[in-house]
Amino acid sequence: MMNSFKTNSKKLLLPLIIGGLFAGNVMADYPDDAVALGDAGTFAILSKTGITNVYRSNITGDVGTSPITGAALLLECNEVTGDVLTVNAAGPLPCAITAPNDLTVAVGDMEIAYRDAAGRTSPDEVEFGAGEIGGATLLPGLYKWSTDVDISTDVTLSGDSDDVWIMQVAGKLKQANATHVILAGGALAKNIFWQVAGSVTLGTNSHFEGVVLSQTLIAVDTGTSVNGQLLAQTAVTLQMNTITAPAR
Repeated sequence: MMNSFKTNSKKLLLPLIIGGLFAGNVMADYPDDAVALGDAGTFAILSKTGITNVYRSNITGDVGTSPITGAALLLECNEVTGDVLTVNAAGPLPCAITAPNDLTVAVGDMEIAYRDAAGRTSPDEVEFGAGEIGGATLLPGLYKWSTDVDISTDVTLSGDSDDVWIMQVAGKLKQANATHVILAGGALAKNIFWQVAGSVTLGTNSHFEGVVLSQTLIAVDTGTSVNGQLLAQTAVTLQMNTITAPAR
């Protein structure tokens, strides 16, 4: 089905690969490079304008918000396995580390990563599925949409542990309730980058995979789990979620 699989660029290299084999050389079809996160790479959640939460969430990885003061980081210490960084010692969390300089660097690296992902050229797919990717299997590569992207049913990303996916979304990213982003073939969440210019909404009791680089709000609805990172240039909202930053 045409909307189930992206064009596999490896087919285009088949004559070259065969030629290389006859010459005694094996050629590799290297994917797009991963987006470097710099000091933002340890954060499960990083926000520029605050993190709100409905208790209880479970977060594995660092958490931080800057330049807003610690009062905008509405989490309890027992919800976080990792460092909690704030810019103001008067913040509400006794476990928080006052680290304004570290947060400034991390936020700067988050913004650099966003621009890097947004600036990638020569996409493998343009307007794939007319913005509806539910039910599809996405192979590695660079995808570009000028519209919103919807995940109305389960979507699968299939590749190996070295493969990279970069999704450039000019509009919003919306995942429906009780749907799943599924990884197959050894694909890793740390190599999946969702660069979204609009807001991101992950629906109730859904599961999401990958690194979200959002220019605006990331809203995670009740009971949803994320294997990845939420890096927002505005706010992140949580409601009894499980957020696990992938090992790097």
